[in-house]
Amino acid sequence: MAESLPLEMLTYILRFLPLSDQKEASLVSRAWYCAVQNALREVLQLPQLRRLSLSLLPALTDKGLVAMARGCPSLERLALSHCSHLSDEGWAQAAGFWPRLQHLNLSSCSQLTEQTLDTIGQACKQIQMLDVAMCPGISMAAVRRFQAQLPQVTCVQSRFVGGADLTLTL
Repeated sequence: MAESLPLEMLTYILRFLPLSDQKEASLVSRAWYCAVQNALREVLQLPQLRRLSLSLLPALTDKGLVAMARGCPSLERLALSHCSHLSDEGWAQAAGFWPRLQHLNLSSCSQLTEQTLDTIGQACKQIQMLDVAMCPGISMAAVRRFQAQLPQVTCVQSRFVGGADLTLTL
């Protein structure tokens, strides 16, 4: 039945769900995934929003990240852990919209590389806390460069960066 709904109608309906339910709905089918993407683009027009967590949102792509950046330019805290579709290209377009960003969680974002760290370091000069734990494309050398570039950074979580082997040996 849901497959017979036009995408615009499904998007309209999903807009009324809490974000946590939208996360779950994005897993139902490809059509629902696309509808959640569209709903997020429409909902994320909150210019005064200062804190946002979209962690564990598999539907968030670079397009959604850029739409969020444009619609929420006052963000100071942003959590995007486990958003595995985000890439350096998305951050290259989005970071400039967040000059006030202070706390950023990108842990387990598997496609990000040190290019994203460089972009954030150049665009987000207010950053104080960064979590890039379990990001295989980011090296410890890149983390050290980031910290040297921004002396006001007080906390960087960088456990298991650079594709560290997480297997246990006995």
